Amino acid sequence: MPPRDVLDWFTRARRPLPWREPGIPGWHILISEIMLQQTPVARVLEPWQEWVRRWPVPSAMAAETTGEVVRAWGRLGYPRRAMRLHECAGVLAAEHGDVVPDDVDTLLALPGIGDYTARAVACFAYGRSVPVVDTNVRRVIARAVHGRAQAGNPAKRDLAEAAALLPDDGTAPTFSAAVMELGALVCTARNPRCEECPLLGSCRWVARGRPAHDGPPRRTQKFEGTDRQARGRLLDVLRSGRGPVERARLDLAWTADPAQRDRALDSLLVDGLIEVNDDGLFCLAGEA
Repeated sequence: MPPRDVLDWFTRARRPLPWREPGIPGWHILISEIMLQQTPVARVLEPWQEWVRRWPVPSAMAAETTGEVVRAWGRLGYPRRAMRLHECAGVLAAEHGDVVPDDVDTLLALPGIGDYTARAVACFAYGRSVPVVDTNVRRVIARAVHGRAQAGNPAKRDLAEAAALLPDDGTAPTFSAAVMELGALVCTARNPRCEECPLLGSCRWVARGRPAHDGPPRRTQKFEGTDRQARGRLLDVLRSGRGPVERARLDLAWTADPAQRDRALDSLLVDGLIEVNDDGLFCLAGEA
């Protein structure tokens, strides 16, 4: 994979995303990375801008209740991410001088920060030459380097393969962003636009005639009618108000399957996203 071809393409095609502007602090980069997990960029743009205005430093978020952060999370999905980010803000404020660390190991020790997020923040916020591997990067490597239509399941070798591609001339952080962008815009999972790809002349998948995936088809995760949807409906009731509500209000939010509703409610309690106060009313975490 010729790095210069990818970098030149990125110079022309990169999206003007606000968290890519010069001087964006690590805390704002961290917020963007948490929001972008399993969520399209278009849905993240407005919430990210609102969050960095409202909570410009970790201590500002830490001063809020968990429930208020979950309320602000809105419909981004997977609200436990908001809860963990609030917990992370508290640790950053108390133990790291209100600044996001710049090395992977310290980042990994923070609440809610996994392998990808730690490397993404170190790379994109602080310019560290560390491999950053997401679904898009894995797909580009699978096609351009290995000649496969899909990357298969994540594996430990993914980081080593990405690290081996990093240029050693100081452009590694930009290259990582460029490969990720290439997978998001051109080397897409469906209908890749190979004629627009800077790797067209060196891509092994194209050279092999773009063979179809030879493994089992990937399962598409549905949302309609799932426990996730039921949990979201219940949370919507609590996010829409400012006070505790009776159980009857929650029951009306999901009437199709009472057993599923009860299961969703129990899971929200177990996860710590909602609480029951002394009067038996339900509310978001920290608002009892």
